[in-house]
Amino acid sequence: MPWAMATPTRTRGFFEALFFHVGTGFRGFSCGGLILALNGKGVSVTTLVEPQQKIDPSPSQMMDWYRQMVLIRAFEMRCAQSYQQQKIGGFCHLYVGQEAVAVGSIAAVRPSDYVITAYRDHGHAIARGMDIYPLFAELYGKKTGCSHGKGGSMHFFDAEKNFFGGHAIVGAHIPLATGLGWAAKYRKEDRVVLCYFGDGAINQGSFHEALNLAGLFKLPIIFMVENNGYGMGTHLHRASAVTDLKLRTGDAYGIPGKDVDGMDCVAMYRMMVAAAEYCRKGNGSIFLDVKTYRYRGHSMSDPQKYRTKEEVAQYQEHDPIGRLEKQLKDAHVLDDKKATQISDEIHAQVEAAHEKADTDAYPDTADVWSDIYANPYGDYKL
Repeated sequence: MPWAMATPTRTRGFFEALFFHVGTGFRGFSCGGLILALNGKGVSVTTLVEPQQKIDPSPSQMMDWYRQMVLIRAFEMRCAQSYQQQKIGGFCHLYVGQEAVAVGSIAAVRPSDYVITAYRDHGHAIARGMDIYPLFAELYGKKTGCSHGKGGSMHFFDAEKNFFGGHAIVGAHIPLATGLGWAAKYRKEDRVVLCYFGDGAINQGSFHEALNLAGLFKLPIIFMVENNGYGMGTHLHRASAVTDLKLRTGDAYGIPGKDVDGMDCVAMYRMMVAAAEYCRKGNGSIFLDVKTYRYRGHSMSDPQKYRTKEEVAQYQEHDPIGRLEKQLKDAHVLDDKKATQISDEIHAQVEAAHEKADTDAYPDTADVWSDIYANPYGDYKL
């Protein structure tokens, strides 16, 4: 691969970026501290440098993240099987390959902080601590589901854990994140909001309206685009006039933007610790362009004709779970025997939750009239 090195082009706050250009049409991949992203003319490579004050997680923290990521991966693979067995209706968007984003970022904030995301929400729900049994039940449309079997894959929800979904309409939840940020500031609460969305939402009007208000009122929100390079089946460079997404918010809304390697759980955690501290100090919002990749299609019904198997394989060589596993092995915290034990335990946990949810009852017919209004009036009858 032909490389042409350039000198550093800019320094922003506590981060630095080195920019390179590669003369190849390859789609892109993540390797070490490098992010390779398609720009339509070749591959733009950004070397990410951590915050000046490094925040080193403990071995026990990293082991916990490893378990979470393996759990999310196993959960999603079981979901793929269940979808093919027609146990799951509607759309089903899997998080396979992006696990480090949710796990690393949510680990860096407090239980009292708000989390809100789009339709690819399984990983975020698990990273937030939701039990996988009611998640399977929700997927299967059972009354024991986290949304009583009425929301399905795209509407996981747990108010007690400050996890506010799971939203199906592209970009529609971003104004809700702004509302959560306004509420926290109005009530003088020491909270931040984590708002996740895909690169396909960047060009929605709701995104710009929400970020304008967040910038205007200096709301404590961390906006994160999980930039996997595709909006459904459309390359980013074919949909966005500006593909360096972190530049979309600074001059327009006074919200600084940063790159982060979303395939590295530790890098994600370090960036989020710094971002949360920035917001808690009253500086306003921050925007993170999180470079990641999904191994499966946009949804389970996606034939994936817009990319090659070779492209997917390039990313899988730098799998986020494999990278964290290597870090743990290098630190002599994990070995092959322990990794196999963890995998076996988690797969047994996933199968047990799936089987329990699969035998649960569906909602009663009368339940069709519940959960419509926050304060229902009258009795509804068929």
